[in-house]
Amino acid sequence: MAHPDRFLLAGVMGWPVMHSRSPMLHNHWFAKHGLAGTYLPLAVQPDGIGPALRALQPLGFAGCNLTIPHKETALAFMDEIDPQARRIGAISCVVVCPDGTLRGSNNDGFGYIEGILEAAPDWRADAGPIVVMGAGGGARAVTLSLADRGAREIRVINRSPERAHGLAREFGAPLKAVAWDERHDALEDAAMVVNTTSQGMVGQDPLDLSLAKLPKHALVSDIVYIPKETPLLREARARGNRTVNGLGMLLHQGRPAFRDWFGVTPDVTRELRAMMEATI
Repeated sequence: MAHPDRFLLAGVMGWPVMHSRSPMLHNHWFAKHGLAGTYLPLAVQPDGIGPALRALQPLGFAGCNLTIPHKETALAFMDEIDPQARRIGAISCVVVCPDGTLRGSNNDGFGYIEGILEAAPDWRADAGPIVVMGAGGGARAVTLSLADRGAREIRVINRSPERAHGLAREFGAPLKAVAWDERHDALEDAAMVVNTTSQGMVGQDPLDLSLAKLPKHALVSDIVYIPKETPLLREARARGNRTVNGLGMLLHQGRPAFRDWFGVTPDVTRELRAMMEATI
């Protein structure tokens, strides 16, 4: 879709935000599709999210992505909220509508599932129990997407048990909370393990989880993508499990956002993935 009358603008709001790889991703798509525009990192402090969002329309932005710490607080400033975002309780994408109103959606679950299928096309959510480590915003998006894909049992494990129990109560079946002390044993018959915490990210301690009882056919997934291979994924690969890092989630969640902003649905290509991986 051509936009000869304006320079296209979008960005990502976060605090901090300069580490984000989203500008590289979306600016690649601008160039690929011959669109005149740019995607910017927008450093917005927590108490500035409301004014920043209200400034999108007068500044000519088509919308923005949201990252930590704005995904939940931005809900209060939306004129319309996508049902999936409302279920998750967080927004990852804001679209400025033609009348200037703001529509919020959450593409994290879509990005997560598409990233898994890209790496493991034969994967099925109903292949067996899934263990999800963490009960924060990432876990909310991941568990709902897994449930929507037909997962029959999702074991939520969090160091703070009240958060795991709260998530299981809120979403209901197939989620159930498992005690932190039982995390190692919970892997015994699992078909998949997902780390939705920041543990294993650069500068963070590794996830405290032994894979000794995990079946060798299980898939091990991490939503972290810096580093490309977290200690969890390294251990899993060494023992013969298939692994998927979080880069696919980042790449694929950007596709519906770019489409909603600019009317073009971009692809995740080998060229794009290689370019992104080279910066990690």
